[in-house]
Amino acid sequence: MFPHAPAAPEPELPPVDGVPPSGEPPVKRRWPWRRIALGVGLLFALLIAWLVWTAPLGRALEPLDQPALVLFDAEGRPFARRGDLKEEPVEIAELPGHVVDAVLATEDRRFYDHIGIDFQGLGRALLANIQAGGVVQGGSTITQQLAKTSFLTHERNLRRKAQEMIIALWLETWLTKDEILSRYLSSVYFGEGAYGLRAAARTYFDREPENLTLAQSAMLAGIIKAPSALAPSRHLKRAQNRAEVVLDAMVDAGKLTQAQADRVRPARFVPGRPSLPSGSYFADWVMPQAREAMDGRHFGEVRVRTTLDPELQRIAERVMRQAVDGPGSWLNARQGALVAMRPDGRVVAMVGGRSYRDSQYNRAAQAKRQPGSSFKLFVYLAALRNGYTLGSRVDDTPVEIDGWKPRNDEGKYRGPSISMQQAVAASSNVAAARITADIGTQEVIRMARDLGVKSYMNPWPALSLGTSRMTLLELTSAYAAVAAGRYPIAPYGLSERQPGWRDRLSEAVRATRGFREAEPMRELLEVAVRNGTGDSARLPGVKAYGKTGTTQNHRDALFVGFAGDLVVGVWFGNDDNSPMNGVTGRGLPAETWRKFMMEALPELRRPAIVARAPGGLDDLGLDDLNDEASVAASAIEGIISEANAGELSPEAAAAAIDRVVEAGEQLREQIEAAQEAAETPEP
Repeated sequence: MFPHAPAAPEPELPPVDGVPPSGEPPVKRRWPWRRIALGVGLLFALLIAWLVWTAPLGRALEPLDQPALVLFDAEGRPFARRGDLKEEPVEIAELPGHVVDAVLATEDRRFYDHIGIDFQGLGRALLANIQAGGVVQGGSTITQQLAKTSFLTHERNLRRKAQEMIIALWLETWLTKDEILSRYLSSVYFGEGAYGLRAAARTYFDREPENLTLAQSAMLAGIIKAPSALAPSRHLKRAQNRAEVVLDAMVDAGKLTQAQADRVRPARFVPGRPSLPSGSYFADWVMPQAREAMDGRHFGEVRVRTTLDPELQRIAERVMRQAVDGPGSWLNARQGALVAMRPDGRVVAMVGGRSYRDSQYNRAAQAKRQPGSSFKLFVYLAALRNGYTLGSRVDDTPVEIDGWKPRNDEGKYRGPSISMQQAVAASSNVAAARITADIGTQEVIRMARDLGVKSYMNPWPALSLGTSRMTLLELTSAYAAVAAGRYPIAPYGLSERQPGWRDRLSEAVRATRGFREAEPMRELLEVAVRNGTGDSARLPGVKAYGKTGTTQNHRDALFVGFAGDLVVGVWFGNDDNSPMNGVTGRGLPAETWRKFMMEALPELRRPAIVARAPGGLDDLGLDDLNDEASVAASAIEGIISEANAGELSPEAAAAAIDRVVEAGEQLREQIEAAQEAAETPEP
């Protein structure tokens, strides 16, 4: 027999009407609906877990991260406020019915009927927007608004809208309607820095939300739409007109009759918080200290007592204004700064410029300028630390140090052997440069660092003449250390400052070391005022200690010193670093320092002689006018000195002197008028 050949495969027949040739029923393709549903459920569960973890339900009931701070001066009077106000949450059951009705009528009429998303409202808003050709209505519910304000950013896109809806559904699942409404009313923004109904009722009507009238409720409900544009403190008529719209909505919603709405008289603005500036030079400086000292978050306003002395602040502002607007106007000294502190670092007055309204830049605490010869404080302290004494002799003849040739003002040199007192009194640049070269610039820098200077200091030889920039506050604090006999003195502005561990450590270190250089340094500074370049700062019957400073081309002029229990630094210059007309530390700064001290120190205060002279001099005393004449004379001396040194051409010097003389003639006439008025008896 022949072996059987393998059978050929039968050809496949095409299906007939979709039925396989085998006759088996067709296999139906099943979509994985269960898997999709399981995946969606898992994603939703993860979303809920994420919300529970990252979006706590009580967030809307929490205080603000940056609550309102009200700064009080040393006498307990408020002078600045900064930050937003949020007070304790409200309970819906404790509010008058018309408060809730007004809000719901204008913000979400179907609040108690929807599930967090009002599909009817969305459709109505969509139709209205299509008909208007733009966005004229929003479809967000109160729940969605709470989701947006509490958990999301303010960006407007579909992704954020989807997040808002999901969170709204979650809120409706976990909270009751009254809890949602309570959170919304406790956190929504009402303008003027007021978050929440309780803060708004206090800000605009000086009352608790539980006592709001119908008119006040309608006005507050209307503000929610546009808080900045409808705040009654700024736009009362707008707010009243908007309140009428809310009352009409309440009538339309059946919460009021037309007769009841017609009887409502417009609400009036009754401020519940005194109007205060948001800042000042001192306030801007002390605010970070106040924020840092806060212990946790707070509802309402946080009251902070500062070290600011209101009387000394008024004196400081007045003398600086008189200096800049008076002699400064013809001396091209357009800006000035003053800082006054106690020897322990307690800042009691601060002026950071001619006008805070015009410029908030604080030239006392922020501007870094060259201190000129006032930096020599650190040179002589370092010398005393390194073996020099008041009996040491120093060389005041020309010298070259690493290619640099310092020279004295007016080209005067006093010989190869002068005393330390003579060197400081004359503000000898050569003597300071020689001492620095002898002990090393690093020793001078170390002394400045010990006294609290944090600014960068270039260790080249000219450091001794104050070429490294620092703030007036840093420099004045260093002089305070000499006055106090301990270092460093850290300036502070809070009256109830709680020392941190660094402060306690520094205090412990200070207790183990002395400041033996302070006493001889005080003697040198006293000589500088009594017999030296600081003689314009002399005070009658009170010892004054200080040092002048003038930088190249008269770009900066300073006087820093102390008397009694006050340490004061004064600076004049220009923001664009342009030269002044012959202003030196001996002139306008020292004179202004003296003016301030004459009024600030209790032992020197006396009734001012009021000059009833023409030309707006009613605010000036006779002594003030004489002081300005002295400043003018000092300015002329500075111009002549600059011309002699070759730093000013004869033509430019003559023109500058002409301007000063012309102003001096006007001043002489004013002084004569003031004297005549002072001698005329009062009727």
